[in-house]
Amino acid sequence: MRPTKFIPIMVLIAMLSFSCSSEDFPSETIDSMSLPVPPAAKNIEIEILELINAHRINVGLEALNNHETIKAVAYTHTGYMVEVNNVSHDNFYQRKNSLMDNTNASKVSENVAYAYSSAQSVVNAWLNSEGHKHNIEGDYTDFDISAEQNAEGKWYFTNIFIKR
Repeated sequence: MRPTKFIPIMVLIAMLSFSCSSEDFPSETIDSMSLPVPPAAKNIEIEILELINAHRINVGLEALNNHETIKAVAYTHTGYMVEVNNVSHDNFYQRKNSLMDNTNASKVSENVAYAYSSAQSVVNAWLNSEGHKHNIEGDYTDFDISAEQNAEGKWYFTNIFIKR
């Protein structure tokens, strides 16, 4: 087969492998009392946060602060994606409203990804996508991430940004 026949399939796989969201949705929220306590930060999560802040500083932006509530909200979504075996922004409006209510956020966005095996690879993918890069370089003050593996060892990522 000619390599050009594989291009549409490769584009589809790339589009399904990661996504970003900053859409407005109805005003449902996640109760902060029902948020689980996320596990201690994993090395891959720390590396992703460091790489994002290094990129922001390199382009003249302020570094973002980690935030425990963002981590908890991201953790719930990553667990959901692992459970349903699908990378998505399902229920983004609930996460957004929860963060607006519980952190006084005025703006919320997120990047999600699946199946990247290193911090550098997922950050590179996000930086090579206009929408994801826009979130990384956006006017935010705080962020955090959750990375969880499914039963096959594939990573799922939820990276949430807020402005307070």
